[in-house]
Amino acid sequence: MGVRTVVVALLSTASGFYLPGIAPHEYADGERVEIKVNQLSSTKTQMPYDYYSLPFCKPAETVSAVENLGEVLHGSVIQNSPYDIFMGKTDFKVLCRVELNPKESALLAKRIKEDYRVHLIMDNLPAATKMIREMPDGKQITMYDRGYPLGFIGSVERPGSVEGTPYLYNHLRFVVKFHKEDSFIGARVVGFEVEPLSVKHQYKGKFTTDMSNLNLLTVPVGPDLPPQPVAGKKEGAAQAEVVYTYDVKWEYSEIKWASRWDLYLYMGDDQIHWFSIINSLAIVLLLTGIVAMIMMRTLRRDFNRYNEQDKEDLQEESGWKLVHADVFRPPAYPICLVASLGTGMQLLAMACIAIFCAMLGFLSPANRGGLLTATILLFVLMGVPAGYFSAHTYKSVKGTEWKKATLMTAFLWPAVVVGAFFVLNFFIWGQASSGAMPVGTMLALLLMWFGISTPLVFVGAFFGFKAKIADPPTRTNEIPRQVPQQAWYMGAAFNVLMGGILPFGAIFIELFFIMTSVWLQRFYYVFGFLALVLLILVVTCSEIAVVLCYFQLCNEDYEWWWRSFLTAGSSGLYLFAYSIMYFFTQLDIIGFVPTLIYFTYMFVFATLFFVITGTIGFYSCYWFVWTIYAAIKVD
Repeated sequence: MGVRTVVVALLSTASGFYLPGIAPHEYADGERVEIKVNQLSSTKTQMPYDYYSLPFCKPAETVSAVENLGEVLHGSVIQNSPYDIFMGKTDFKVLCRVELNPKESALLAKRIKEDYRVHLIMDNLPAATKMIREMPDGKQITMYDRGYPLGFIGSVERPGSVEGTPYLYNHLRFVVKFHKEDSFIGARVVGFEVEPLSVKHQYKGKFTTDMSNLNLLTVPVGPDLPPQPVAGKKEGAAQAEVVYTYDVKWEYSEIKWASRWDLYLYMGDDQIHWFSIINSLAIVLLLTGIVAMIMMRTLRRDFNRYNEQDKEDLQEESGWKLVHADVFRPPAYPICLVASLGTGMQLLAMACIAIFCAMLGFLSPANRGGLLTATILLFVLMGVPAGYFSAHTYKSVKGTEWKKATLMTAFLWPAVVVGAFFVLNFFIWGQASSGAMPVGTMLALLLMWFGISTPLVFVGAFFGFKAKIADPPTRTNEIPRQVPQQAWYMGAAFNVLMGGILPFGAIFIELFFIMTSVWLQRFYYVFGFLALVLLILVVTCSEIAVVLCYFQLCNEDYEWWWRSFLTAGSSGLYLFAYSIMYFFTQLDIIGFVPTLIYFTYMFVFATLFFVITGTIGFYSCYWFVWTIYAAIKVD
């Protein structure tokens, strides 16, 4: 039982108090249970479409449900449907008859070949198809796959089908699970399964949706009936007739309402996640041992030697103390550096708060789009720490152009992300996908950026510049010391590339599950594991950056500012490289625009990951350098 389940279960016993959006509804016998249509989605194209973009049966009047920002960005278009379902009433109904013209037939055939799935919603539960998966120990586990397939391609394994011909699932069998208790009146919906069937319906006489007057020959509906083919694109071809039907089964379930999402959120064997944690902890322990050796043995020996030697002997020594007069020399391009650090702190604070709230169940999947909406709002509100850390760091390097530094913090990396999505949006618009961001949403996001985030960055910068900073522990010479020739393994490029391997290694197993949930459209809800992985990532980035910074200073290379940022940040490069491998080994994306969508999103995600990990590495080295040089005597 997950954290969310525990939270909901506790709330369900607390005198009727529930979190917004997750309160149960008790249905009386015969009460109408509304089914809403959501969208069509495909793992092959990654582009959602409106449900009614295909020739399905429509209600007399379509009404769109209120959507939040996250739903809009996901491409969800939630509308009412013509299905009439009543609590406890087993029924079979004819929905409508649709005559497909060649254009509609071709579109249906195309969507079926692209593996599109249909998504419905009942009582805030998504429709799902049941899968029985056998575990290595022989135990069978029931899992849910979101939505149901639009159709299938005929093959020799499908009796009655012609190989290569697309067939439409035009009959839906709704299996609704309900739960009753003495503590409440009525029944609660705890499961919504769909069993799609393809049936070429036959009837005598005039067609009508009134079952009492329709002589339907294909009843009862079963998998042994001839399937419903979809005609190909042939100009002048006769219109194909499709009769849509559905039936309803009600099943009592012992699953309580608070646990009804557990099958949806099942992420497989937890041992894999624990293996990921143990693997990451091994990396952390290795780095911790190295850092402890440096801090307890090497640095203590250095402190004793440097503090006891006289100035004349020191001239013959080498090591990190010799660069004390240059180690606090301001870096090149300080404004770009502090702007990146400010955005990194903004993203890190956003991630920590969002994961913490998700762990407590406040960002439940029952609140569709809630996680994405909360993430965007948190990023906007975290403009204060972004401005504070940017300004405080800029002040410590004796910067004077505080207005320019603050503006760069507010606009540099957000502009990269917004620009990438803005260009991508034109391509999605061209495909007439519901995933295209509406103009109103774009204006709302820009208003949040310019009207909320940017002023908060300036507020944080004001307090950052006002805050007192300690003087550097050593003075900086006017003439910079020449950096000696470095061995190839101590060069900047090699160190930066090597620095990102361990942070990426600490998270790549959990990254697989995250990417699977995003690109294969599955739920991800093991935020407890994700919080542990984030903590391990922070520790790993800090320790690897400190170790490499120490080696760099020991080789009398004092240009550590940008190096410390790039060393840990290079894990973003490995993340993007992993996304390329994942694309070719795990996905079956087809077409130019879907491929562009994938790599644009992964480029943005890798860039943001680069900024976050780079920020962690920089501030770890900043504290380390300040600490060791404050502990030695300098004449």
